[in-house]
Amino acid sequence: MTSYEQLFIGGQRVAPLGTEIIEVRSPYDGSLTGTVPAASKADVDAAVEVARAAFDNGPWPKTEPAQRQAILSRFVELYSARAEEFATLITKENGAPIGFTGVLSGMLAMQSQAYLKAASEYPWEVRVSGAAHGNAIWRREPLGVVAAIIPWNAPHQSALVKLFPALLAGCTVILKLAPETALDGQLLGELFMEAGLPKGVLSIFAADRDVSEHLVVHPGVDKIAFTGSTGAGRRIASLAGEQLKRASFELGGKSAAIVLPGADEDAVVAGLQYASFGNNGQSCVAHSRVLVHRDRHDAFVAALAARIGSLKVGNPLEPDTFFGPQVSERQRERVAGYIDIGISEGATVALGGPGMPDGINHGAFVRPTIFANVRNDMRIAREEIFGPVICVLPYDTVDEAVQIANDSEYGLSGGVWAADEETGLAVARRLRTGTLSVNGAFTGFDAPFGGYKNSGIGREFGAEGINHYVEHKSIGV
Repeated sequence: MTSYEQLFIGGQRVAPLGTEIIEVRSPYDGSLTGTVPAASKADVDAAVEVARAAFDNGPWPKTEPAQRQAILSRFVELYSARAEEFATLITKENGAPIGFTGVLSGMLAMQSQAYLKAASEYPWEVRVSGAAHGNAIWRREPLGVVAAIIPWNAPHQSALVKLFPALLAGCTVILKLAPETALDGQLLGELFMEAGLPKGVLSIFAADRDVSEHLVVHPGVDKIAFTGSTGAGRRIASLAGEQLKRASFELGGKSAAIVLPGADEDAVVAGLQYASFGNNGQSCVAHSRVLVHRDRHDAFVAALAARIGSLKVGNPLEPDTFFGPQVSERQRERVAGYIDIGISEGATVALGGPGMPDGINHGAFVRPTIFANVRNDMRIAREEIFGPVICVLPYDTVDEAVQIANDSEYGLSGGVWAADEETGLAVARRLRTGTLSVNGAFTGFDAPFGGYKNSGIGREFGAEGINHYVEHKSIGV
């Protein structure tokens, strides 16, 4: 069991000013994974005061970019050495299968190295041609105190995708963890300090919604970086907007995968195992709408159901488990409710349905479910379910498939499966979404990631990610 009695404020452990304790329990068997103090509003005030002082008066914003990069490079080394340990803790917290958390923990070095590469090439200060009587110095300067607020489904990825660009830019950061995964972030703080991050630059804690809103509206915070639901994003955007506070958002999705005639359907089925059902379906980028030509609909659904139905459901710590529990009983009830909605709307249950998976009698489990013959006006096709539930929608023409894919309030991710790259790319160019794959290809961490429409504002990864943590200053000379 991992437990803490103090909060991580400004790079050191301090006694909490509140009295609430967060218990993190395994959604698989209810066992106690650990405890940590919940931050109070007074703790938020203290963290902001420390971060403000470190930004306004401390060395970090004035440190040369190369020195900041060296410290964060050392963090990557330290993290990589303990990636397996972190993956196990996260699995105990949120029920994600160890196969998923292990792979993701290993990939975080690639994500972080991409930020380091972008920072080494970033134009922190350049001279540009000015008016007839002079030139201009164009500086990118650290934005200020950043409040980074992250969800529970991939906590280290969500944390580091914000911490790295903010710290590389010279900002100070307050990282607010989700209560469901309140433990793993504590270890990140310790590694950053071991890597050489100065005191005052980083605070990490978990808090409830009321305290989180106090952080969002705090006048000492200059920017909000949020990953989470679209509903929560709207609330934070309204609060930040009242103060004209900088903000970026990575929000929900209802991504479509278009299977074009001639695509290798065996490869599609294998790819959708991960693109649609990875991390127990609790992924904002999940390809939860699968569009298949009407002539191939029934055969495709049968093949997909056979593959997904063969995957192991059970203890997420066992390496051959593909489906673990949902993160909490509340989340299980939400997903189960959508399964009931899909049935009431008239969709065909091709796999799964209501109730617990076969052989499972405890934990926050739902049955991995595939709905067939789905219409795009059904709630299960329009609303983000955030669980192992997908919809297969038939189409008659490619134009209709593109129209269905784009007929969504979301635009975060998606995919096109085709007989060849050029055919797939032609369709991908027509889709209103921020990140796409053709035949399952991965975009990597150098290209920007983010959403259209209600899926967010701003981009993460690489140089574009750093751009959201700097202010631009022009000086005539």
